[in-house]
Amino acid sequence: MPSDVVLKATNFVHRTMLKVSGGRLGKRFFGMPSLELTTTGRKSGRPHAVMLTAPIVEGDSYIIVASRGGDPMHPAWFWNIQDNPEVMVSFQSGPQRPMTAQVLSEEERARLWPRIVADYPTYGDYQKRTSRQIPLVRLTSR
Repeated sequence: MPSDVVLKATNFVHRTMLKVSGGRLGKRFFGMPSLELTTTGRKSGRPHAVMLTAPIVEGDSYIIVASRGGDPMHPAWFWNIQDNPEVMVSFQSGPQRPMTAQVLSEEERARLWPRIVADYPTYGDYQKRTSRQIPLVRLTSR
């Protein structure tokens, strides 16, 4: 499981690659569209941004995975959206736009998880590393 340092370094490199290349590099990561999710810290109240991928895009909805590389803990951004689902999202280095984050129900997850794992098997590997069920989150425009 990646350490906090590795996760932060990966985010920094991805964000820098997008910025330096003017958005030409890093728009996709492992074949998935990339996005920058900005949440409001549940304890600090400050904005926190993280680079993520969207393995499923359904119209104006984007499905993101709270995997944290198969870590036994949910990522911080997941806890932040539990307290405040109003987020800002920048797609592939574009302008930020307001969206709402919603944790998918068990039924929705059961429908989408096999599709995600079939297209991106690494997520299946992440699930095998942890006893927690990795949540899926839908981002929709406000």
